[in-house]
Amino acid sequence: MNSQFEYKSAMDSLHFTGEQKRRIAENAAGAAARQTRRARRPIGKTVLIAACIAAVLAVSAGASGVLKTAVESFSGIFGSEVAQTEVIGKIGRPIGASATDNGVTISADAIIGDAYNAAVVFTIRRDDGTRLFPEEVSEKNLLMGGFGGVDMNIRGGSHGSSWFVDEDPDDDSVQMVYTISADVPLSRGTAKADFSDLCGWDDETGESVPLIEGRWKFRFDVDYEDSSVVLGGGETFEQDGMTFTIDEIRVSPVAVRVAYTADSEVRWSDAPSGRISEEDRESQRRYFENVEILLTRTDGTVASAPTGGSIKPDNGQTLCVKGGVLDEIIPLEELQSISVGGIVYPISAE
Repeated sequence: MNSQFEYKSAMDSLHFTGEQKRRIAENAAGAAARQTRRARRPIGKTVLIAACIAAVLAVSAGASGVLKTAVESFSGIFGSEVAQTEVIGKIGRPIGASATDNGVTISADAIIGDAYNAAVVFTIRRDDGTRLFPEEVSEKNLLMGGFGGVDMNIRGGSHGSSWFVDEDPDDDSVQMVYTISADVPLSRGTAKADFSDLCGWDDETGESVPLIEGRWKFRFDVDYEDSSVVLGGGETFEQDGMTFTIDEIRVSPVAVRVAYTADSEVRWSDAPSGRISEEDRESQRRYFENVEILLTRTDGTVASAPTGGSIKPDNGQTLCVKGGVLDEIIPLEELQSISVGGIVYPISAE
């Protein structure tokens, strides 16, 4: 499988609409200003492409001079119940790195994650305290225009999302949430943030509209506590005419990751870059989408796990990784079990 199709397959597994996929393909083709505006839009090393814009950067310890705690940064996004904030306070870490250009500062507030997944909250604000963008523009329509991304030194495949949140509509700032899930363990070290041109998506014209030009580039530490529990190893199930072997399951309050192997090798067609044939789509369903992952809480409610990941042929087999960052913090004490392909694994916080 070539790298372009491997990336395309991983992106398709995130279940975007046809229109959203069309816009992503346009980005990859070079139209970097035309991006999706969904609540959570995909990111990747090959998604956002643009020329560098010259800018004068000023790096500081924080936009407001006050370092936010991890709880302050994440509770409004991933849950503010006592059990959730206790988890955030234990495993999350404040950051406080930032850069300023054109009267606007972007700061990395806090980070949380586990061995293979991470989430970072950024704050964007004007230094003079005025409104960041016009009233007719919603945070749901915001996107980074020409270039935007976070490099966490991942030496393997990855997928993720980013979206904007306006925690306080009356203040001069918005928050941007960035999540990343990797096929290999994330390294603890220094990450690079590099953003440019805050834009708004115009639904009527189907194009992005520049709101603030600039480039914001800085580094921050990747540091948090991994509280994952590891389950599985060698169990098998039959599905779609194949035998699947579960290699490893990792569950944390932040994310889920399931690695498994199919006993046949996926075969991809030579579809043009940015497109997927019906044959490839069916293969994707058999090897990836049809493998159901369910989380059961102690109160009996059941939820589907995140569905991003990768599919890789390997000497007659197919290696798959499925999962990602959860929509909310779920303390392990509130999780009863995880089911993969019908095999149920009890979850213990011990």
